[in-house]
Amino acid sequence: MSYLYGQKIMKEKRWIFRQDYDLETVEKLSESLGVDKIIATLLVERGIKTFDEARAFFRPSLEQLHDPFLMKDMSAAIERINRAIKRHERIMVYGDYDVDGTSAVALVYSYLQELNSNIDFYIPDRDSEGYGISFQGIDYASKTGVRLIIALDCGIKAMEQIDYANSLGIDFIIGDHHLPGDEIPKAVAVLDPKRADCPYPYKELSGCGIGFKIVEAHLEQRAGVKLCDNPDRLGPDASRRHEALKLKLLKYLDLVAVSIASDIVPINGENRVLAAFGLKVLNTRPRPGIEAILRYGNVEPRAENERTEGQTYFVKELGISDLVFLVGPRINAAGRIRNAFDSVRLMLTQDEEIAGLLAEEINNYNLQRKDLDQAATDKAKNIIETDPAWHNRHSIVLFDETWHKGVVGIVASRLVEAYYKPTIIFTRSADNLITGSARSIKEFDVHTALEQCSDLLEHFGGHKCAAGVSLKPENFDAFVERFEQLASIGMPSAEVTPEIEIDAQISLAHTVTPKFLRILKQFAPFGPDNNVPMFVSRHLVDTGFARIVGQKHLKFNAISLDESHHPYPAIAFQMADTFRRLKSGEPFDLCYQLEENFWKGKAEMQLNVKDIKFNY
Repeated sequence: MSYLYGQKIMKEKRWIFRQDYDLETVEKLSESLGVDKIIATLLVERGIKTFDEARAFFRPSLEQLHDPFLMKDMSAAIERINRAIKRHERIMVYGDYDVDGTSAVALVYSYLQELNSNIDFYIPDRDSEGYGISFQGIDYASKTGVRLIIALDCGIKAMEQIDYANSLGIDFIIGDHHLPGDEIPKAVAVLDPKRADCPYPYKELSGCGIGFKIVEAHLEQRAGVKLCDNPDRLGPDASRRHEALKLKLLKYLDLVAVSIASDIVPINGENRVLAAFGLKVLNTRPRPGIEAILRYGNVEPRAENERTEGQTYFVKELGISDLVFLVGPRINAAGRIRNAFDSVRLMLTQDEEIAGLLAEEINNYNLQRKDLDQAATDKAKNIIETDPAWHNRHSIVLFDETWHKGVVGIVASRLVEAYYKPTIIFTRSADNLITGSARSIKEFDVHTALEQCSDLLEHFGGHKCAAGVSLKPENFDAFVERFEQLASIGMPSAEVTPEIEIDAQISLAHTVTPKFLRILKQFAPFGPDNNVPMFVSRHLVDTGFARIVGQKHLKFNAISLDESHHPYPAIAFQMADTFRRLKSGEPFDLCYQLEENFWKGKAEMQLNVKDIKFNY
């Protein structure tokens, strides 16, 4: 089944039950923790197999973070920063225009500004400069007397640009997290855990996470203690310095959490610790810019007389999904529609009035982005649905010079959601190249495919599931055909069925309780590699109160035909087309996640439905 213009026909989804665990390990963990086997299974599926590992998982601490000096070139980077501070050299903090890049710039700039007032930051213009380090940015640095550029979330493939900067007497420190090519730029330091020669234990930091490790390393050197030190083994003086170090670093972790959520990096290992503490900061001491942005997402702070030190500042506790859907798109919108300088200013300001003005402006950019995104998505779908040839293709590659460069990535994501095929959306860029954003599916590595098309490309970079690419107009047709050929090799069928990975089959009556939900909440923060647990319950019916809400969504109460228990409220987004069958009393199996639904200040347990299969 596929998407027909004007109405969405639900794609048949395969339910895949996870089997990447050993039953004996589950039983031992269940016994040692005193939890039921469902909880133990969820832990083992996430690589947690012992009591000590479970304790570290449920009680993350900053001491679990790795020594930043394990990262190749970190010592050289800190030495060069110290020299710049000592000589009062002009420093520029340079970053990409997305959330990860702008949050990284805000973090490192705000730290270094306290040590050296001779500092600037720079975000390239998406239209005139494109992604990454630009010659225009280097020229601006040279004209303003910059002697050191710290590039964040970009630069790992900027060989020519770094050579050019070297010729002008400008040193570079690169802090990136993207996959490097065969050659590493000739910078003073290149910090990237994905370098083949980098021994850093954790490879999935965000760009802002790399910026945080730079700040951590510099603060550790100044404090004479390491964050990863066990405070119980330190003397009184060192213990005090260790506690002061933690407090200084904590204030930056809200920005790291925003970057982790928005850049969709795995939330496991070090990222999980950073995200957990970043959310604590956001929920108790939000910076003015983030608070102002959240107001436009209808997240309100508690009244002054309801606030208690250490308690949640907002009416509801923020999670990763709030950052993904409410904060990230708005911060991104400035770089998509105008210039991301405003995003950095928003995250830097401590003035509530300025924060409010910037947040209003950025929210307006986001509204413009939505209009451009919808218009381009509709046009792209119309192209596909009016030409039957697209049905048999394994990939979608479209070009339209009228599409806004700032929304092509979003359009690509929407087409992947609709058709479940690797997709690249191209538009014209200011340098007369065709520039596009690629999004892919689980079964196809788009970055590897682009590497196999590199002779046709001017630039490309990214990850397995997302990448940016640019080429000359005369190479476009050849690229489309080669990319399609690679997609057909990687996916023999043009109709790939999306999968839903199921953690466990459970009983609504016996398993789904408030206590069970309280334990599940301790698995947070959720995200890639630590997704919200997915469950299946079978042989259910609606109690007769199903209704369509918001024209596209479905609310109902589910109850088991086989077990006596109270009904469970359920919400099924984009599934209004199942209303008639549900209302008729036809039995069904449900795939869902458990969540708390907040309404008028009250929390209610709810099933967030991801798929429905009727019992034929």
